[in-house]
Amino acid sequence: MIESYELKSVASYDAVGIKVTGLKPINFFYGANGCGKTTSSNYLAQPFNEKFTQCSVRWVADQALKTLVYNKEFREANFVGSNDIAGVFSLGQASAEEIALIQSKKEELDNFNQQQKQQKTTLDGKESELEKQTANFQNVCWAVYKQYQDDFNQVLKGSIGSKKAFMNKVITESNADRSLVELKEHASLLNKAETLLGERPSTFPRIPLVTSTNISGYEQNDIWEKVIVGKSNVDIAALITHLNSNDWVSMGQQFIEDETCPFCQKETIDNDFKAQLGAFFDETFVENSQRVSLFEQSYKKEVDRLLNHFEQIQQTEKSNPDSKLDIDGYDNFLSILQSKFKSNHLIMCSKVEKVSMQIDIDDTHIEIEELIALIATANITINSHNQLATNYDSEISTFTAEVWRFLVVQVKTEIAEYKKKSKGTSKAIAGISKLVKKRQLGIVALDAEIKELSKNMTSVQPAVDEINRMLKAYGFTNFSIVPSTVLPNHYSIERENGDLALATLSEGEVTFITFLYFIQLANGALTQESVTEDRVLVIDDPISSLDSNVLYIVSAIIKKLTREIKEGSSIKQLLLFTHNVYFHKEASYQGGRSNGCNKTHFWILRKANNITSIQPYNDKNPISSSYELLWREIKDRKPGSSITIQNTMRRILENYFKILGDFSDEDIVEKFESVEEQQICRSLLYWINDGSHCLPDDLFIQEVGDSTEQFVGVFKNVFNYSGHLAHYQMMMGEEVTIQTSNVITIENATEVA
Repeated sequence: MIESYELKSVASYDAVGIKVTGLKPINFFYGANGCGKTTSSNYLAQPFNEKFTQCSVRWVADQALKTLVYNKEFREANFVGSNDIAGVFSLGQASAEEIALIQSKKEELDNFNQQQKQQKTTLDGKESELEKQTANFQNVCWAVYKQYQDDFNQVLKGSIGSKKAFMNKVITESNADRSLVELKEHASLLNKAETLLGERPSTFPRIPLVTSTNISGYEQNDIWEKVIVGKSNVDIAALITHLNSNDWVSMGQQFIEDETCPFCQKETIDNDFKAQLGAFFDETFVENSQRVSLFEQSYKKEVDRLLNHFEQIQQTEKSNPDSKLDIDGYDNFLSILQSKFKSNHLIMCSKVEKVSMQIDIDDTHIEIEELIALIATANITINSHNQLATNYDSEISTFTAEVWRFLVVQVKTEIAEYKKKSKGTSKAIAGISKLVKKRQLGIVALDAEIKELSKNMTSVQPAVDEINRMLKAYGFTNFSIVPSTVLPNHYSIERENGDLALATLSEGEVTFITFLYFIQLANGALTQESVTEDRVLVIDDPISSLDSNVLYIVSAIIKKLTREIKEGSSIKQLLLFTHNVYFHKEASYQGGRSNGCNKTHFWILRKANNITSIQPYNDKNPISSSYELLWREIKDRKPGSSITIQNTMRRILENYFKILGDFSDEDIVEKFESVEEQQICRSLLYWINDGSHCLPDDLFIQEVGDSTEQFVGVFKNVFNYSGHLAHYQMMMGEEVTIQTSNVITIENATEVA
């Protein structure tokens, strides 16, 4: 059965279109000519036609049934261009037992289909539940991706095409054994990403290390604190010591060449004085002095070597855009070291000039060690980078695994919750799907069995007999249907004299016989194995070009169809489209009621500004007769509506009792037993006649609502005492009760005043 269909971007249906939902087994569509009815029937007949690409149809439980469509195209396809019409197979010649067997199989098949429908509904619910769970988890995963996409987007490529693809990758990674993959912090991954992501990295040269140095040995030597002076047991020692001129004399001694004193330039230097100076500045003094001078020179050489090394590194790294060295820290320690080296050397030079001085040398090992440590740290980073660059492919693979493990950990709790919920839902889906597939095999087998039974019990002759019977019954006696003499299992239309009649039939005759043929096709099939196949009927304006008297014949056939559909038959659904309000009224009038039931749905198609719209009315028939509208006015009366109610009551009593029943006012009054009741009835007749021809004089003096309800009760008793209470109850929509006496037994009936 069709659950819903949608029409848009075709004919008078715009891009928004209409959606027809809530279809029932019986569906009546009313609309004026040109409002889109034929477009609907054409679509349902040919849903895959390219002009209907924007349209769609949805079947109950996704089980599409064969759709038979009666419209202008059907008439042209079957009754234009050839004298031979395809025969309709039916079960007309099968025995009662054979038909009963087929019917039993059909009921079994219907039961299977009903169970299948219920199971598929349950399956759809579970699948919808799983989709919701998955969608929620997808959003959680996608939020994590959005949080870290700028950091790791390059390694995530291939898994970020959609939320679903990313979620599936997260689940795959969560299921994989990643025990050998190190779980790293975000900052560590970012550092690694700087090297790996982007262009393939090249290796960096290491910063040269400082070779061994004895700077500390020079700086910490005790020679710098040693007082170097001459021997104290020499005669001139006391004078030199007293004058504190040890260094002055020692320096002057170097300039003594002959007897001339280098200080006063007089010939006062004799051999004895020279001997005393030589004894005062002995070998120990000379050795110590030379040692000071040697240390100063060695220190200067080592300092120059170190500074040259460190300064070369500084210059190189400052011009290196990929430098891994902490330049700021390096500059700071190198500046301190340069200052200390300079200060130490100046002091050492002073010691060389005045060896008797005691000097303090600043220790520079801390600055040297800091500079070496900065270089070592940079080299560690360079080594790590070079390792990544050398083993780029494997490192990228490792890094990718590390990133995924990091991301999976971010949604660890949500993954566990989703797996638990989805596992249960998926298990239910698998179980139900297995039952659905198993039952579907049973449905296919049973359907094949029914088709085989039908094939052995079908014939085209019963359809011929039925069409001819209906033609004669409805006064079409100048032609009939006969088996074709040209094609097997085909029909021809002949006159009484044997001439082929199809080409000479009037438009109305062609329309009527086409409709009869369609009805036979609806109850049979063009092939033997399809006779019992379930189907949906779509009928579009079957009374076009027919006389008014045939309208009632066609409506009677439609009413018979609707009864069979409600009771259960191979026809599971009917969609009837018409522009004729009288036909709509006749065809939809069922079982003494013009409104529908829970198996009926009414619709009206309208077109405004060349755009079609649709309005549903559920089971309330929007097409009503004037007589029904009168009753509806009484049924839906409101306080203060006595003026129109009087006229309405009068018209109902005149139509029902006077015109149709040939009752006079006195005949109506005499149905009341007591004189008091007859007087009340007369007052009703006076009241409705007076109120329907003029305005009451006391309109602005007193309220008439109370009297209205009183007279409605009398109005009801007119039907009650005349034996027509059932008609009143039917028209008022009340439950019809059996009337055994002149007493109203319906619950909540209005009491007569």
